[in-house]
Amino acid sequence: MINIVVAQASFIAALMFYMGVIYTSAYYGHFHLSPFFLGFGFAEFVLQSLHLMTFPVLVGAVVLLIAVAISGRRPRQALPGGLVRVASLGTSVLARYYLVVVVAGLVLVVLWWVWQLLLPYRWLGPLLIGLGLLLGEVRRIDVDHTPRGLRDTAVPIFAAGVFLLWTVTLAAGQLGEQDARNAERDVIQRTGLVVFSAKRLGLTSRSPDLHFEDLGNSVHLRYRYTGLRLIAARDGRYYAVPIGWSAKTDHVYVLREADGMRIELTPGVQ
Repeated sequence: MINIVVAQASFIAALMFYMGVIYTSAYYGHFHLSPFFLGFGFAEFVLQSLHLMTFPVLVGAVVLLIAVAISGRRPRQALPGGLVRVASLGTSVLARYYLVVVVAGLVLVVLWWVWQLLLPYRWLGPLLIGLGLLLGEVRRIDVDHTPRGLRDTAVPIFAAGVFLLWTVTLAAGQLGEQDARNAERDVIQRTGLVVFSAKRLGLTSRSPDLHFEDLGNSVHLRYRYTGLRLIAARDGRYYAVPIGWSAKTDHVYVLREADGMRIELTPGVQ
């Protein structure tokens, strides 16, 4: 029992780490940064994967758990008989048309890969292919009741696992890109930075909201910069963008704490 729990926990942790890497790479890649350059660790990648715990994902997980419970003998007895019959009937009906599901997935993959169509749903193609392969195994069990060899069973299940992993990769990357675009659009709401420096920093931007002010010779930190918003802060470095930042045209500023610089954090504008 301990070995089973440890193995399942290790698999879940590895999957969350993988999803976190894909998500953070897509998110910070939009801001021309890399999570590895920022120094993210294993625990941070795992926590970042929680961004994928959206309502549709949770609903799908519940449905998957019910399906797994129905597939077992004892859990099946613990569930209502009507639910078991409906689920078994639905699975059998879908299994009859597993080739249709696989072909539909292949069509979606071709539309996305070749013609760049249905980009918001590019994860749906590999998902349908993986589900179709699993339904094909269910169909073979219903039709052929004789035991099959390990190779005949392992190959389609492994292929289905590869396509489902591809689905997770596409979904995590798409969600990271979407969250990054939302952050770019609402960048004014992020934590603000006011930078005081003893020397000119030479920060330039097309944004009219990036302001520079000379406080005079009597002030040690005489140069003040405002209109910046924080993207990330790591190891004494602040990664900031100006208000109105655009991923296609603007820079990301890397500001490092030093004796000749003071950085103040302010609330974002709601």
